[in-house]
Amino acid sequence: MVRAFERAKSMVMSGCEWIIEAHGCDPAALSDRQALCALFGRLVEGLNLHPAAEAQWHQFSGGGITGLALLEESHLACHTFPEFQSLCLNVFCCRPRPDWDFEDELKSRFGAGSVEVRKLDRPYRR
Repeated sequence: MVRAFERAKSMVMSGCEWIIEAHGCDPAALSDRQALCALFGRLVEGLNLHPAAEAQWHQFSGGGITGLALLEESHLACHTFPEFQSLCLNVFCCRPRPDWDFEDELKSRFGAGSVEVRKLDRPYRR
């Protein structure tokens, strides 16, 4: 039993975090809460995520929207800037997930001209 505990202490588990920047987006789509809800739904389905509660949304007077979903795995957040034609997305999972085609999704849903995806491994050590 002690050996198993010592082995577990030295194990490393890792999660992952994606930081996505989409530019050249359609300003009307970036101001459309339903379009962002649909994006969150696709992410939840495609990455097999588990919302712990309903997503929360705030729309600013200029049309930009901030959204946050608390997940059993961590969180999903977005911020849109219609005035700059930009969407920023953050997906953090406590367990590894397969890569997902953020670029195709953001180009088709929001008309993004360019999409930058950065993936960070988040190691946890005992």
